[in-house]
Amino acid sequence: MNAIAEAFQKTKKQGKGALIGYVTAGDPKPELTPKIADALIRGGVGILELGLPFSDPIADGPTIQAASVRALAAGATPTKVLKIAREVRDNHDIPVVIMTYYNPVFRMGLDKFFETAKNCKVDGVIVPDLSVEEAADYKAAATKFGVGTIFLAAPSTSNERLSRIVDCSSGFLYLVSHFGVTGTQATIEDSTLQLVKRVLPFTSGRIPLAVGFGVSKPEHVNRIVGAGADGVIVGSAFINLIQERQNDIPAMLKDLETTAGKLKAAARIA
Repeated sequence: MNAIAEAFQKTKKQGKGALIGYVTAGDPKPELTPKIADALIRGGVGILELGLPFSDPIADGPTIQAASVRALAAGATPTKVLKIAREVRDNHDIPVVIMTYYNPVFRMGLDKFFETAKNCKVDGVIVPDLSVEEAADYKAAATKFGVGTIFLAAPSTSNERLSRIVDCSSGFLYLVSHFGVTGTQATIEDSTLQLVKRVLPFTSGRIPLAVGFGVSKPEHVNRIVGAGADGVIVGSAFINLIQERQNDIPAMLKDLETTAGKLKAAARIA
């Protein structure tokens, strides 16, 4: 069993869903990202998702776009992000996932990227702008080096295509909760809960189901896990705190830990 599957299984035995925390690596400075990871993990994040900053993050809203700009300005590079992943993995027994767009992977070369990711103890990779129909070489390289491939499904994904995405995914299926880009939302719509219930028959007994995009409050987490999801992905809520507190690092770390703790406490299986 791989580390991601073990993390989901562990939280399920505790009667909870997994809390997956996303931050843009290098924001506000590369040397702070491991400390940010420490705070989130102390708060209850069971899987850490590190965003590799990119100049054209088409799936991301203004919050994560701004974080990418700050990280790039601070000198974050793909190699530095992978080294950060290794540092986090060396200090904590939790899975680390890289979220990146395809261009940096392509520029580095598939084999080199996945070999480096494996050497840096990365457990899985998410590439939101790569479709399963175009991912044969990517999937083969990831499998060669034992790195999980995490694909996204959307509200508009047909049942036929959903089955194909599940077949190509390892680690977990990333379910996009609504149309549009990442960012905090005031509420979780009933349509999101219905979407979870539609997708569950495709993932149950095969791969964990995690829901992201717009998940930012304890009540969101509670409703989504209550609908049957195995985990939730929270990003913009954490990045907002990083941006607001970037000039007071101790306050930032305390707020990140507290916020993660509240979100984790809400992830109770119904």
